[in-house]
Amino acid sequence: MFEELDTSFPTATVLIVDDEKNTREGLRRSFEDEFDIYVAADVNSALGILKNEKVDLMVTDLRLGAENGMDLIERALQLPHPPICIMMTAFGSVDTAVEAMKRGAYDYVSKPLNIDELELLIKRALRGRHLEAENLALKTQVEKRFAISNIIGKSSAMQPVFDMVRQVAPTRATVLIEGESGTGKELVAKAIHQLSGRPKAKLVTVHCAGLNRNVMESELFGHEKGAFTDARSARIGYFEAANGGTLFLDEIGEIDAPTQVKLLRVLGERTIQRVGSSKTIEIDVRLITATNRDLGNMVREGTFREDLYYRLNVVKIHMPPLRERKEDIVLLSNAFLKEFAEENGKPVRELTSDALQCLIDYPWPGNVRELRTAIEHGVVMSPGPKITLRHLPMSLRGEATVLVAPRSNSLPGPAPSTGPLNGDLNLAAMEERMIHEALARTAGNRTEAATLLGLSRRTLQRRLREMGLT
Repeated sequence: MFEELDTSFPTATVLIVDDEKNTREGLRRSFEDEFDIYVAADVNSALGILKNEKVDLMVTDLRLGAENGMDLIERALQLPHPPICIMMTAFGSVDTAVEAMKRGAYDYVSKPLNIDELELLIKRALRGRHLEAENLALKTQVEKRFAISNIIGKSSAMQPVFDMVRQVAPTRATVLIEGESGTGKELVAKAIHQLSGRPKAKLVTVHCAGLNRNVMESELFGHEKGAFTDARSARIGYFEAANGGTLFLDEIGEIDAPTQVKLLRVLGERTIQRVGSSKTIEIDVRLITATNRDLGNMVREGTFREDLYYRLNVVKIHMPPLRERKEDIVLLSNAFLKEFAEENGKPVRELTSDALQCLIDYPWPGNVRELRTAIEHGVVMSPGPKITLRHLPMSLRGEATVLVAPRSNSLPGPAPSTGPLNGDLNLAAMEERMIHEALARTAGNRTEAATLLGLSRRTLQRRLREMGLT
C-alpha cells in the first residue's frame, strides 16, 4: 500500500523519452489521466518539446538508441525552465544511479518498471517543486509586504541599506540607524524586525524626544507602586512590553545622562529593575536605535556616553537623504500617489511631466516625509486623473509663492525702492522688490525672510544668487 500524496497543485506536464514504442505508449496510457503527457523517441525530439513547451518533469531512458539519456538530462537542465529529471535504466547499478545524480537527475528507477512506484516518485518530485515555488513566492511576498518594498528605492545609495537589512535581520545584533529626519529610519527598524526570527512578537516603538525627562527611567524600565509621588500603581516599562520581541528607540540622542547609565547596564546584563524595586527582571529584547544627530560628536562633546555609544553601534546603517537618491523620487511619488488616491477615493493616476520635474529639482530638506506630504497634497488638490504643477504645494514652486507672499502691517519699515512702478515692471522685477522688502522687514534675517515669502531658505538663497546679492 503506497502513501497518499497531496496533489492539489495544477496539472503537471510530463515528458516520456524512450526509443521503445511499447514503453512510451504504455507510460502514456498509465499517466495520461493524472498528467499532461508528451512522448519522444530520441534526444532531438525531446529537446524540441522541452524548448517549445513548459515541461515540469521528464522521465528518460538511459539508452536511446545510439544516444545517451545522461546527455539529454545535462542539456535539459541548462534550459531556461529546466524540468525535474528521472532516469529509467535496465542497468540499475549503483554506478548508474550515482552518475545520474551527478548529472542532475532527481532520482532513477530500474526496468522492468513498477508503474505504481514510478507514479509515486513523479508525484513526490512534483510536490517538492511546488512547495519550493510556494516558499519562494511567500518569501518574495514577505519581503514586499514588510521589508524591502516598503523601503522603496532602486538608487545606488539605497542598495547598501537593503544589503545591511537582509544581513543583520536574522541576528541578535544591536543596530544603530543614522540619518536626517524624514529619511525612513523607522521603516528600516520595522523591516529588520519583520525579517528577524521573531516577526510575530511585538515591535515596540518609542520616540525618546517625547519622553518626559522627569520620568524617563520609569517610562523605559517601569516602576513599582509608591516609587515616586504620582506612582499610584505598578507599571511595566517599554523594555518589559517588548520582551520576546524588538524595542525601537528613536531619537536615542535625546535620553538624559542617568538613563544612559541604566541603558548601558541593561545592554550588558540583559536585565532591568523597575524604579522603586530591587528585584532583577531578565529580558529578551532585540534593541534597535535611531538618531538624526551625530552621536560621535555628542561623545566628543561629553553629552553622550562613549561606552554606551559603542554598545549601540554594533551595526550601523546610514539612511541617505532624498537629495542623494534623486532617481528614487519618481518611484516614491508613484507609490504615495497610489496610496493616497485609494485612501481618499480620488481618480488620480499620475503626475504630469512638469510636476515630476519639479519634484526632481526640489532639494527636499524634509526628505521622504516631506515628499509624502507633498504627494498627499497633490492628490487632495487635483480634481482629475493627473497631478499638475499647480496642484503641488506652493513651497515647492518658488516662482509662484513670491507673488502671493503674506504681508503684515505690523512689520516696520517701508521696502527699499527698486525703481518706479511703471509700465516696464515685469515679474522678475516684482520678485526682486518683494525679496528686498522681506529682507528689510526682517532686518536681513534670511531665514525669517524666506518664511515671510513662503519660500524655503534654499530657494531664497538661490534667488539671491541670481540677483547677485550673495
